[in-house]
Amino acid sequence: MEPKDKPTIKDIARITGLSKGTVDRVLHNRGEVSRKSFDKVMAAIDSLGYKPNVFASLLARGESRKIALLIPTHDMDSFWDVALKGVTRAEELVGPLGLAIRVYEYEANDIKAFREVVESVISDSPDGIVLAPMFGDETRLVTERLVKLGIPYVFFDSKIEDEGYLAYFGLPEYKSGYLCADQLTGGFPVSEVLLLRLKRDPLRQSDPTVKRRAGFLAYMEEHNPQCVVRSVFIDPHDPARTDQELSAFFSTFPGTRHVAMFNSRIHLVVPWLERNPAAVRRIVGFDNLAPNMAALRRGTVSALIAQHPDEQVSNSIQALAEFIVLGKKPARRDNYMHMDILTRYNADYY
Repeated sequence: MEPKDKPTIKDIARITGLSKGTVDRVLHNRGEVSRKSFDKVMAAIDSLGYKPNVFASLLARGESRKIALLIPTHDMDSFWDVALKGVTRAEELVGPLGLAIRVYEYEANDIKAFREVVESVISDSPDGIVLAPMFGDETRLVTERLVKLGIPYVFFDSKIEDEGYLAYFGLPEYKSGYLCADQLTGGFPVSEVLLLRLKRDPLRQSDPTVKRRAGFLAYMEEHNPQCVVRSVFIDPHDPARTDQELSAFFSTFPGTRHVAMFNSRIHLVVPWLERNPAAVRRIVGFDNLAPNMAALRRGTVSALIAQHPDEQVSNSIQALAEFIVLGKKPARRDNYMHMDILTRYNADYY
């Protein structure tokens, strides 16, 4: 076969040593084939670049597949708003292939709303689901149902440890917390640290940064065992209360000079910090959102760890699409995004 020629079922049959009928059954999910034969066909597809023909055959038969994306409701320039931009990118690739993407939103801290949207998703019978596990225990119940229903799912942003997920696209959560601690302390002794945390659902299930915090604390135990680490919980919807909490904390613990936050909301405390510049010496947060970057350029925030949520979503959808259409699993189950360290000196070039 010349390199310029489009591969055919006959070519795949020749390479694999299988009959054209067996190859056709694998490609079009018709009838039973052995795992060995299935794997041979998938390997040949990869080597020949047969994927476009498979997509075309799906379209020719008028088949339509659906991918559901579960995501918290969001404001402009929020983490989830950036993540949603990945849908647009993914649609350009999977839309022409007969795959539709539907977005389902729910209030991030409302476990009841999450349950309701899950029921809506399942009733729509999607071919696959992409989700960020905001509620740990509740997400486990959901994924157990998905496994029983035979619906593949992909995690992004964070993950829960279970046997059923097809893939994960996001930061290495534990290591990102470890990195955050290193950026905060610079490897030097630090006596006190403040962790800023969000007030979430009353049942305390919504804590997607728990592994980052574990990595952070592990670093401190290894490199600064004498350091006292304290936490303040802030309400993202009550800036006046946040100001009061910070004022009270630094009045009680004036020696605290290092602050970290493991989510994208470091900008919530920037107004107070800029009114009280002597209170803090170094601040590290996550995500290159517009308000975070503005504070970084002004020097209020010392460093940000960026994680590309739009790429996480786009890659998750593409991986799920390949599995739905081709039965092809990702080369790696856990796909860790690169962690970019931003400071005021490189922010303008990012």
